[in-house]
Amino acid sequence: MAEETINKRIVVGVSGASGAPYARRLVSCLIEANVEVHLAVTPNGRRLFHDELDLSEINSQSLLGFDAPQLIMHAHQDVGSSIASGSMHTDGMIICPCSSHTLGSIASGLGGNVLTRAAQVTLKERRRLVVVLREMPMGQLDLENALRLSQAGAVICPASPGFYMLPETVGDVVDFVVGKLLDLINVPHCLHTRWTDMLKLSESEKRKDS
Repeated sequence: MAEETINKRIVVGVSGASGAPYARRLVSCLIEANVEVHLAVTPNGRRLFHDELDLSEINSQSLLGFDAPQLIMHAHQDVGSSIASGSMHTDGMIICPCSSHTLGSIASGLGGNVLTRAAQVTLKERRRLVVVLREMPMGQLDLENALRLSQAGAVICPASPGFYMLPETVGDVVDFVVGKLLDLINVPHCLHTRWTDMLKLSESEKRKDS
């Protein structure tokens, strides 16, 4: 895809915490929004895709069901990859899901693989870093690491779906979280996630009943 047709460039990291459906839906929505997506998946993230989505290979065809040239994969240990350098401009990074191990590594300033290095670059360049924690309950170390990252400029966004939209399927719950993530990086979407939608629906129903 030609550079001028790309709306944004977002890095997506996937580590080994439960939540593969969030990651796949996020990538799908970004591609639908014509975003160039740079995907960094840890070995445990690959196992996550296998265990929760039954994917033996991770590529655009397996994740999306079609080939998407704007989905670029980065090797886990390739710290010389483009996303590991601040000279490559991006519009932010989302780690979804983010494990305690990855959280602690980033909070400690460690960049031993392409995911954690890309996160460090995102922070030092003052770009938006969204960290989607999936641990429950959270221990003191996780809380302290999350605080350190928040103080460094990251947005801590636990995968905590709301139920005021009256979800009927697992997909509805996933969309609620993904819609919030897209809002945080200013990517337009049509997911049914906004409270104002419910208010308008309620008013419409009242008019029908009157």
